[in-house]
Amino acid sequence: MFNIFKKKDPKEALVKQAQKLEEEAFRLSKTDRKASDLKTAEAQEIWKQIESMS
Repeated sequence: MFNIFKKKDPKEALVKQAQKLEEEAFRLSKTDRKASDLKTAEAQEIWKQIESMS
């Protein structure tokens, strides 16, 4: 009921951050391919961190 004060799991926060980067990379892919590739690479690094946590 009151999840306002509940701290998020670090893994959950990383997943959210990686998904955000992937969405941004998709938007950038239509205008700036180089920036899109950089965002995708950042997201891949975060996914690797998530896998190592498991």
